[in-house]
Amino acid sequence: MRDMRIIAVLLLLPLLLVGCVAQPEKAQVKTENQSYPITVVDDFNFSVTIENKPERIVSLAPSNTENLFAIGVGDKVVAVTDFCNYPPEVKNITKIGGFTTIDIEKVVSLNPDLVVASEGNGQQNVETLKNLGLTVVAFSPKSIDDIKKNVLLLGRITGEEENASKLVNFIDEKIASSRNEFERKPKVVHILWHEPIWVSGSGTFIDEIISIVGGENVFSDLKGWKAVSKEDIISKNPDIVLVSSGSGMGGEGNATYEFVVSELDIDAVKEGRVYIIDADLISRPSYRIVYAAENISDILRQFSAEER
Repeated sequence: MRDMRIIAVLLLLPLLLVGCVAQPEKAQVKTENQSYPITVVDDFNFSVTIENKPERIVSLAPSNTENLFAIGVGDKVVAVTDFCNYPPEVKNITKIGGFTTIDIEKVVSLNPDLVVASEGNGQQNVETLKNLGLTVVAFSPKSIDDIKKNVLLLGRITGEEENASKLVNFIDEKIASSRNEFERKPKVVHILWHEPIWVSGSGTFIDEIISIVGGENVFSDLKGWKAVSKEDIISKNPDIVLVSSGSGMGGEGNATYEFVVSELDIDAVKEGRVYIIDADLISRPSYRIVYAAENISDILRQFSAEER
């Protein structure tokens, strides 16, 4: 069971590929200022042609679901994964399995004209869906800029470019308001799991956010998400500990937080500077990552104010 929980956590984390948008083919159909068919290149480097404005969309990742609803096409989403829990409306939408445990037959039976996939689904599943004749666009953002690119691409292929642009502006505004510059950068560690201890290194959303809000990730010398020992964290002695919790952690509640406060002999624990961050916000590459940035920014501002 422990191994399954670890796998579930890691599958929620974005991997490293960058999406781009190709020039559209010659327009043949006009729909609400958007011309179809259009051709794009997704994060798997597949060239994908969308023949008409999508009316039946299947989302294979929580981040995709959140972004689809945010740009105004939630009413077109006919199926989502078991992990999709936001916005609340998804509770009543058909479920098609987990990240790698997609019910392929069920997806096909829903007759979608667009499937929005992610790296967490696995390339084999994506290719299987494509080989069955479905139109699949796959995302795998590694940075906030990549999230914005994916939002704009979603807007383009769904005919909601204006809403997508507004959402990107919202992301920019929230990130700008979260930026800090401190005389001394607070030392921060983000722990997303405790059996073993997994931390966020460089090239992750969390590392980027810590930098944006004026902190120093004590494990920025590591690449991606890595397992470390208690001694590694103790030797770094961070000022602030961020701990993932919530449904994104496989329903374990605050188990990782309890581990940190009971097992790590560091100043942050002794002085009450261990903070729980909703895993759904901090680990999903959707527009809602800005709320994690705001939360962490407030934590660092409070710490720096107390230091003065």
